[in-house]
Amino acid sequence: MRILVIGSSNTDMIFRASKIPAKGETVLGSSFSVCPGGRGLNQAIAAARAGGKVVFIGRTGNDMVGEQIIEVLGKESIDISGIIRDKDLPSGVSSVVVDENGESAITITQGANSNLTTQDCLYAKSHVCMGDIVLLQLDIPIETVKYAADMVRAAGARVILNPSPALPVSDELLKSISILTPSASQAEILTGITITDERSAELAGRILLERGLNRVIITLRSKGAMVIDNGGAEHVPGFEMNSVDTSVVNDVFNGALVVALVEGKNFYESVLFANAAASLSASRPGTLSSIPLREEILELVKKGERVY
Repeated sequence: MRILVIGSSNTDMIFRASKIPAKGETVLGSSFSVCPGGRGLNQAIAAARAGGKVVFIGRTGNDMVGEQIIEVLGKESIDISGIIRDKDLPSGVSSVVVDENGESAITITQGANSNLTTQDCLYAKSHVCMGDIVLLQLDIPIETVKYAADMVRAAGARVILNPSPALPVSDELLKSISILTPSASQAEILTGITITDERSAELAGRILLERGLNRVIITLRSKGAMVIDNGGAEHVPGFEMNSVDTSVVNDVFNGALVVALVEGKNFYESVLFANAAASLSASRPGTLSSIPLREEILELVKKGERVY
């Protein structure tokens, strides 16, 4: 069984500073770097390094940046035959500011990602099979996300939506989603519930279930995650690690999660595996350089100190 990631790719311009600037404020940075990124690309690479067989479907510009993105994905043994080179728009670009606590703020210019159409998703239709998982995000056109979700669900595959960035999501779309994986902050925006603990996370999850979902997984950073479905709610612990950079922890979580699910692990085991991957990523600087390998994830699951 395979993992299809339909989503965005960008070039990340990463600034490190003592703090994230407030409105109108200039902050002196300590370093700057440029590397391929974007939620779709990050999740695809996270899944590949966690042991998954991954197909990436997306658009890049017909430029040097797009060439670099394709090269990076290819080096990770990801199937890149579903990438389209856009003739009209440049590749997407994002600006990431990371503070001394590892927290980040991100601004994205979509570029060619905004041209990913429903027709482009027909490539996925010819590849997806029963038992496969398709991973989606919200930084491609929402009509493309909806079309892909409906198409994949009709083919008998599972659809996981990471609602990032936190944009309005229709009930009609949610009915085609097998699992929704918001972070606590995204769940707050979607529900209006302030999440401070497991109980408030469960309440937010219940509100989302009422909109037609079967299962919600709300990530709680170092505290792990809550799995909420109609059978109940369960907290899955995180792992004790020093946080250095949280830029891609949600992407790493989702990439690792789908690998565990494709392998047939139950939800507790799958989320624990994903929590371990996210914890390792948060403990390291950088974006792609922080994404762990399968062996590292399994080692942390086996020997790491858990946070309940």
